Amino acid sequence: MQVLQVQLEVGADPAEVGRARRWARSRLAGSGIEVDEPVAETLILLISELVTNAVVHTGCPAVLRMLLPGVPDHTPGTVRVEVADRSARPPKQRHAEGDDTNGRGLELVDGLADRWGWQPEGGGKSIWCEVDRCDPGVAAVTFDGVSYGDSDADADVAYEAV
Repeated sequence: MQVLQVQLEVGADPAEVGRARRWARSRLAGSGIEVDEPVAETLILLISELVTNAVVHTGCPAVLRMLLPGVPDHTPGTVRVEVADRSARPPKQRHAEGDDTNGRGLELVDGLADRWGWQPEGGGKSIWCEVDRCDPGVAAVTFDGVSYGDSDADADVAYEAV
């Protein structure tokens, strides 16, 4: 399977987060991930959190990279998002309390991504996350570690474990 890597330089201005989201949406659509797929909104939210963290907490420019699977045949696979910045300081996951207005970003990343982590890159670091994209023809849900659903399921049905 081929993988396409695309990247965007993001300035040290919080207004750049919106530009990063718009750019990412267009790249996802170009790779065959339609805006109405649940994975698309999950990826946009993850990108928004990682870019915001990089810009706000370092005050430096960053680079957003996406590794998109299945290009040009649009097969399922793992989408990897990376945000590299110039700060060598490791990310710190915090736990926000009640009315706190920040401190939830990495908790959100941890809850939405299939995997995430960070690594040193040059004089700074790269924070990455991965989301596995299932075959759009398969509707499934995982609850308490058990996966339900099969390839004969109606792909227009969304499941939510509450």
